[in-house]
Amino acid sequence: MDWSALKAAALAVQQRAYAPYSDYRVGAALLTEDGGIVTGCNVENATFGATCCAERTAVFSAVAAGHRSFRAIAVVTSGAEPGTPCGICRQVLAEFGGDMDVLCFTPGGAEQTHRLSQLLPFAFTLK
Repeated sequence: MDWSALKAAALAVQQRAYAPYSDYRVGAALLTEDGGIVTGCNVENATFGATCCAERTAVFSAVAAGHRSFRAIAVVTSGAEPGTPCGICRQVLAEFGGDMDVLCFTPGGAEQTHRLSQLLPFAFTLK
């Protein structure tokens, strides 16, 4: 699949990340079932527990816009190697995305693609 539009959206929103404490900027772009793209970036806080990751920011924005299922997410991180979504983000993605593709990459070109079921093999569910 051609991920260029999804990657471009993640790169663009990464520039808006608010990361004054870690300087670890993250951008995320979700591909909705209808082909739309919704983005999010990490927003840090001096009390680190109040920080929100880019992936959850994108999901929450998408839900607020009326989307409930997703086909893929692209996550760009500022490290030398691609970073994967944290455990909390994996669980939130599983709530809405089923077994989506998770594209992790860096601005420098390093890239990994996973299935969400690989990253969170035993997602919690109330079903």
